Amino acid sequence: MRKSSARASRRISKALQYVLLSVFGIIFLAPIYYLIVGSFRPSDKVLAGLSGFLPTELSFDNYAAVFSRFSNSTTGYLWQFIAVSVVVTVVVVVGGVLVNSLAGYALARMRWKGRGAVLVGVTILTIIPFEAVALPLYYLLADSRNTVYVQALPFIANAFFIFLFYTFFLDIPVEVEEAARIDGAGPLRTFFQIVVPISRPAFATVAILSFLAQWGSYLWPVLMVTDTSVRPLPLELSVFQTAQPPEWGSVLAFGVIFVLPVLVIFLIFQRWFVSSVASSAVKG
Repeated sequence: MRKSSARASRRISKALQYVLLSVFGIIFLAPIYYLIVGSFRPSDKVLAGLSGFLPTELSFDNYAAVFSRFSNSTTGYLWQFIAVSVVVTVVVVVGGVLVNSLAGYALARMRWKGRGAVLVGVTILTIIPFEAVALPLYYLLADSRNTVYVQALPFIANAFFIFLFYTFFLDIPVEVEEAARIDGAGPLRTFFQIVVPISRPAFATVAILSFLAQWGSYLWPVLMVTDTSVRPLPLELSVFQTAQPPEWGSVLAFGVIFVLPVLVIFLIFQRWFVSSVASSAVKG
């Protein structure tokens, strides 16, 4: 009787867990579903309460309107905005992963004069928001306005990512690297052939977080970019906000175009991202 009672309580507990997780899943997925469905509905049917969730009167008119809105040299071209965002984001993610990981490794493994001061500086910089330094950066890089590289340059080195790599590298057994050095490997070879493969979860986490931050960057492009030929994708959402009456269907269609690469990147790297989060939780 006791065994059957314990088994029944476990089943009830598991059922409640599944119900609770399902409820949270629906809450988190509902806005995404609303975004996708609304992008195919007429603008006057989008903001219609709960009926906005109904997949009725669907068409590709909103997507056609988005592409037609950006189809000349005056407004710029949608493909041009996407290309600028892709180039800037790739430079920041790839360059940032390389620079920040090397800096984190130097802080975690190497002993050099001033290391402690640099580590303190990195720690302090992690709590300073970008908005606090945006204006000084604006005046510093004012001569480079309306260029692609100025949109990426300030974001390649990131104190938070350096600190994240630093803490991750500290947990890698030193014996692994010492064995490589005994075999004649130098610091760079040890880093790229030994440390990097072990640290894939950390690299995936930094890549995803860096991609999310840069792909949705708005403040810095607003300050530095006025030329339509080098404008990134987030700035163009304001075009629909000024339309009267608001074209909500086109806004949601633009949102789908904007969010789709983020979902693809996360699905590609989610295994390593979840692994990194889980290992961090275990260490904590």
